[in-house]
Formats: sequence, structure tokens, C-alpha cells
Amino acid sequence: MSGLESLYQELILDHSKRPHGKGLGAEGGRVASSYQRNPICGDEITLRVRLSDDGTTVDEVTWDGAGCSISQASASMLAALIEEEGRMPRAEAAALVEGFREALRSRGEIALDEEVFGDAAALSGVSKFTARVKCAMLAWVAFEDATARA
Repeated sequence: MSGLESLYQELILDHSKRPHGKGLGAEGGRVASSYQRNPICGDEITLRVRLSDDGTTVDEVTWDGAGCSISQASASMLAALIEEEGRMPRAEAAALVEGFREALRSRGEIALDEEVFGDAAALSGVSKFTARVKCAMLAWVAFEDATARA
């Protein structure tokens, strides 16, 4: 295992052990939730998105769920990314999800840019294992669904 792969593996384990955004935030205002389940492995997540009053920015992402370290780390990384940005324009959030999806479906051909995806770039290697792609995508699909509902 290369040094970078080892670092990425540690980052994934760290996020799954000490997750960001875990614990559903309060409801009210422009808040929507999405429950998603991976029927193949049983991973599940409920993700809640809080938008600004005018609906143009994502203010907060919280979640709760159970599953493998990849699904839990991915949810944590997504929440941390939104938290780092403070408020993320809704259009930028949609583009982020689409870029993540494209990279994970690329079977290793497209790497996630650390400048754009932060810690979630560590999930680039998952794209080589098609059975694990759904694990990594679970929170991002829930985020996309909840954002559309809000």
C-alpha cells in the first residue's frame, strides 16, 4: 500500500470513528430530511439539510445512520465539507454532488480534487470497487434528495 493510500485509509477510519455532523439537527424553517438505504449491504442514513430562509444556500447538514466505515466516513466528510464552507450556494452543492458521482462511477479514471472535495477526496479509490460505490454515495444521494425537498 502506498503512503497516500495508507493516509487515505486512516482518514476514512478517523471520520467513521469521529464523525462530523452526526446527530440530526433541529427541525423547523427550511429543513428537509431524506432516508436512504443500500439494500445490498444494509447501510442506512437519515440526512437533514437546513437551507437559508430564501432557499439559496445550504446552511447545515446533519445525519444519523449505521453501516460500514465507508458509508459513515462519507457522510461525515460531506457534513465537514459543508461546515467548512459555512454556507454553500445551492447550485454549488448540486455541482459538488454531480462531481462526486462522476468520479465514483469512473472506475478510478477520475480522482476527486482535494481542493474541491476536502477529505472526501480520500474516497477516490472506492471507485475501483463497484460494490463499495453505493456505500460512498449513500449520504450524497440523501443530501441531493433532501436539498430538492427543502
